Amino acid sequence: MAGTSTPATQALTKGKISHRVHSYEHDSASASYGAEAVDALAGQLGLEPAQILKTLVIKTSDGKLAVAVLPVPEKLSLKAAAAALGSSKAVMAEQAEAQRSTGYVLGGISPLGQRKRLPTVIDASAAAWDRVLCSAGRRGLEIDLDPADLVRLTGAVLAPITAG
Repeated sequence: MAGTSTPATQALTKGKISHRVHSYEHDSASASYGAEAVDALAGQLGLEPAQILKTLVIKTSDGKLAVAVLPVPEKLSLKAAAAALGSSKAVMAEQAEAQRSTGYVLGGISPLGQRKRLPTVIDASAAAWDRVLCSAGRRGLEIDLDPADLVRLTGAVLAPITAG
């Protein structure tokens, strides 16, 4: 697929990881990038909305950045994410800080191919699927892959990190 090379897709190719890249027309007026991906791809690809993951950058109590990956329809439990990463608490990272650290723009932050690999926690529910989608590193571009490969490549821990 032309025009789909990003650091995230390059990391998958380098790691010889089977994946597919899906694109959709990003609406610059969209306020929710994850919901936009669900609306554009879930029905088209025959996926449940929970199979499409969002990537959030958080800051743990020691001041270090980390990544939380969870289903788009869910809300993040900062307390659970912090605990999974061995920290007492966490807050959402500032937008500029998240972009600078990962090398991606908000709405296109991928858990893969980041400028600096950050500690990562992926919601345990991802392991229940045979495939999940996550950002490919650009708005309107998603990677379709086996969740076990996502865990392995990111060095993530699996833990329940959704609120409720």
